[in-house]
Amino acid sequence: MNDYKAATQPTIYFIGVTTGNSSIMKVFPKWAKELGLKDTVIKGMDFPLHAPAGCYREAVEFIRRDPLSLGALVTTHKIDLYHACRDLFDHADAYAEKLGEVSSISKRDGMLCAHAKDPISSGLTLASFVPRGYWERYDGDVLILGAGGSCLAMSLYLTQQEFGADVPKKIIIANRSIPRLASAKKILDGINDRTRFEFMHNPTPADNDIALAALKPHSLVVNATGLGKDAPGSPLTDHCLFPCDSLVWELNYRGNLIFQEQAMRQAEERNLKVYGGWTYFIHGWTQVMAEVFHIEIKGSQLERLSDIARET
Repeated sequence: MNDYKAATQPTIYFIGVTTGNSSIMKVFPKWAKELGLKDTVIKGMDFPLHAPAGCYREAVEFIRRDPLSLGALVTTHKIDLYHACRDLFDHADAYAEKLGEVSSISKRDGMLCAHAKDPISSGLTLASFVPRGYWERYDGDVLILGAGGSCLAMSLYLTQQEFGADVPKKIIIANRSIPRLASAKKILDGINDRTRFEFMHNPTPADNDIALAALKPHSLVVNATGLGKDAPGSPLTDHCLFPCDSLVWELNYRGNLIFQEQAMRQAEERNLKVYGGWTYFIHGWTQVMAEVFHIEIKGSQLERLSDIARET
């Protein structure tokens, strides 16, 4: 049992695995000053991967009852925490209910609220490097390594009906455990008739290499496993071969980014465009902060916060 102590000043929590290593711990105080949040502070809550449900419930119940604990950003544990604590939330937004996950915990009008912000933050990030008309023009595939919350969120974004024919015709989701694949299939199957989903049980990096090698040119390959940040390693081996003329996205912005290094080594020869997790980090945090502190963050202010983070 954790001995949570009542907050003595306005506090936002960061629920993750190794939160003390995150840049946000140094960045947040400067962001708080820029946003006029006075004496607001950030504190980490670390849990091992797939922690017992009771651990998540204890943390959420503490935030719920403590007046100066204003909310939290949840990473890594988004799905597990939501399923363990759904009954503790007075309100869950449509994305949280659809995806069965929570990335933002906040309070409004006496209610404890759960939001899934990843479809928004991943969408903003994808829009920054996937050109409009890309899928309709090139007909590439999407391979998402990892079937967690980030995978589900970007799948929802990529297959929006409003995009018309500009959606991937095939999205492959590969994961090393079967239950997460089954859950993803239940959520994503049939969301857009233009897109066919394939769910691959790939228990080893060598299995992922095979899936990678079968992709068309002009595909998108994403590391959504957490490997490199939450645990060491890469979902691919050093013998992997990326599809030519493709986009490669490493969701992590810190840690031992082996996946990103693997792609960079092939970038020139195979004409890859490789993107890190920095923009995703910025959008992920600012979307949650806007919800927790009931403020709007966009435009020049968003750019200013990004600049502060880079300088820090």
